[in-house]
Amino acid sequence: MKVTAEHNEQIAKITFSSVYPHYVTKVEKKGRTKEELHQVIEWLTGFDELKTQKFINEKVTFQTFFQNAKLNPNAHLIKGVICGYRIEEINNSLTQQVRFLDKLVDELAKGRKMDKILREEKKTKNSSKKKSK
Repeated sequence: MKVTAEHNEQIAKITFSSVYPHYVTKVEKKGRTKEELHQVIEWLTGFDELKTQKFINEKVTFQTFFQNAKLNPNAHLIKGVICGYRIEEINNSLTQQVRFLDKLVDELAKGRKMDKILREEKKTKNSSKKKSK
């Protein structure tokens, strides 16, 4: 599916507080915890549970939420399809960031192991070898 300008505008205006309860319901229904959800949110955005709750209380939009985020440097490793959109092909950075979060919540709900959800760059063989003189 192609992301339209109208779609990007809609995403920007959605309040984080309106979506957050759905995230909680989705993960808890599948046997995961709210704490694990907060771990995923913190990995992606840098927001601890208190900061996340502050944004919920203030009813900030996704635009404000992600403007304040310090996106994890490995977020670019989040790939795949979510809500009919291929994440790595989304050109609008805000829409892509929202879909990153959706994808992580989806993976959590599907029972994926936390170390796989919280992506790390794969180390190459050369980077782990000591340089010889």
